[in-house]
Amino acid sequence: MADYLIALVGSFLAGGINTLSGNGSAITLTILMEVLGLPADVANATNRVGIVTQSGAGTWAFQRGGRLTLSDDHRREMWGIIMITTLGAAVGIWLSLVVDNDTYRSIFRYLLVVMLLVVLVNPKRWLRTEPAETPLAKWIGVPAFFALGIYGGFIQMGMGIFFLALMVLVAKYEIIQANVVKGIVVLIYTLLAVVIFAWRGLIDWEIGLLMAVGQTVGGYLTARYAANHPRAGVWAYRLLILVIVGALAKAFWPF
Repeated sequence: MADYLIALVGSFLAGGINTLSGNGSAITLTILMEVLGLPADVANATNRVGIVTQSGAGTWAFQRGGRLTLSDDHRREMWGIIMITTLGAAVGIWLSLVVDNDTYRSIFRYLLVVMLLVVLVNPKRWLRTEPAETPLAKWIGVPAFFALGIYGGFIQMGMGIFFLALMVLVAKYEIIQANVVKGIVVLIYTLLAVVIFAWRGLIDWEIGLLMAVGQTVGGYLTARYAANHPRAGVWAYRLLILVIVGALAKAFWPF
């Protein structure tokens, strides 16, 4: 019973972190593998159930709060980003079925160091209040978001951080609107992942649905707050730094 309570509370926190910044899967995957003892491939698959429901709830709350207000050019660009990232995610999902996760987790630790430096240098870039007027160049966006989709399809942990970095620093979106797009992208490709993992029999539905409840409530409440709070972008940036530092501490702590 205590393990399930930890899973519920941890998934609630992860849902809020995923909605406002990213890397909540560092919490849920740790619970699934270290607390509940699931094998890595089953934990990776089971983790996607809560991500689907949390992404849907967060996106809906942002939409109701009027935070998905983009120009026609940026709306078309958003759907292009969704399509390219989802195609990449399909490749990543396939890789997750045939490649050992340990190699990618080692790479992830060092990518987090780079990401923390990117986030801390010139914070004003993260706190813009309006999207850039010029759409993202396709020669940059297509390979970048395709590669990001591969990563997200393979192992979800850290996807939100890298996606926000691309959206805010490269595509020049405001951080809350970038979170809205992130929620839509993750919802679509994770639905695909859940179907494939379920077909392969890798999902523990009992714990997956329990954690989905926590992630959904956490994601929805966080999105409602962020959609209506004028300083939500500032708090999203601060939380992003905190999450990266926490992930780094976990990744490099010898015990």
